[in-house]
Amino acid sequence: MLKVKDLSFFYENDKEILKTINFSVTKGNNLAIIGESGCGKSTLLKLIYGLYDADYGSIHWKEGLVTGPKFNLVPGMPYMKYLAQDFDLMPYVTVAENVGKFLSNFFLEDKKARIDELLDVVEMTEFEMVKAKFLSGGQMQRVALAKVLAKEPEVLLLDEPFSHIDNFRKNSLRRKIFQYLKEKQITCVIATHDVQDVLSFSDEVLVMKNGELLETGTTQSIYQEPQSFYTASLFGEVSKIPAHYFELQPTSEEEDFVLCYPHELQLVERSALRVKVLKSYFSGSHYLVEAQHDGEKVYFNSTVEINKNEEVFLRLNR
Repeated sequence: MLKVKDLSFFYENDKEILKTINFSVTKGNNLAIIGESGCGKSTLLKLIYGLYDADYGSIHWKEGLVTGPKFNLVPGMPYMKYLAQDFDLMPYVTVAENVGKFLSNFFLEDKKARIDELLDVVEMTEFEMVKAKFLSGGQMQRVALAKVLAKEPEVLLLDEPFSHIDNFRKNSLRRKIFQYLKEKQITCVIATHDVQDVLSFSDEVLVMKNGELLETGTTQSIYQEPQSFYTASLFGEVSKIPAHYFELQPTSEEEDFVLCYPHELQLVERSALRVKVLKSYFSGSHYLVEAQHDGEKVYFNSTVEINKNEEVFLRLNR
């Protein structure tokens, strides 16, 4: 188990970046860290890897203490791998040489087989002999993923690992990577802004804001029962609607309000909730409709485009 206890971290100007963070991750599970930019996600990953020394608290993997630069000539725990957003590739050597950088040369056939396996996982086999400097940003990111997996770490720390990859390839790559991690029982902690990284592949979610841990729980519980508008908004558009319109008890800390995702609001002929349409956005299988009620934005899905200034009625469909 990866266990973080009472973790706090300050920068040199005494600004507190992380404030008493506590959580744990079971071996083989995938934990997603989500939150607005600057909330401390990347700093937390670097502390877990051992690139920084914590000011307070501790980090353990199994029974061992994770230590930082004060205790290690070369920072970083040997049983972990950390993929930063800068990729850290050698530009003047080939893709295969980058992936195999830390693999032993004593067993060349095994090394070649391992490189081939990983290039297949990240869909870069055809670029095996291409020098890294000739790759696009997305291709470099895929090679960097293969490189951190080469020696099969016990813990993998990923910072926005698919941010440079085209959407048409991203979905396939995510499926392959996270399936591989599950098969190998590699514990993964991923900092991301991408909802699909979270909803489709994470076992648990940790929500951060201003260096603090707001919520933690299973992915489904955090999504279906967010405790704040902030948490719900990290998954996309969300509406904050007075609970009395639905004859429900409030479902969050937002007093007297219910938090609703667009797919949870249904068009009806008549209801207590009447909204005025501002704009309809084509989203492929449906339209995302932006409306207004009592000065607040309301978002819902519709199968047809609705004209601006048209008034419609909504009900909660949960």
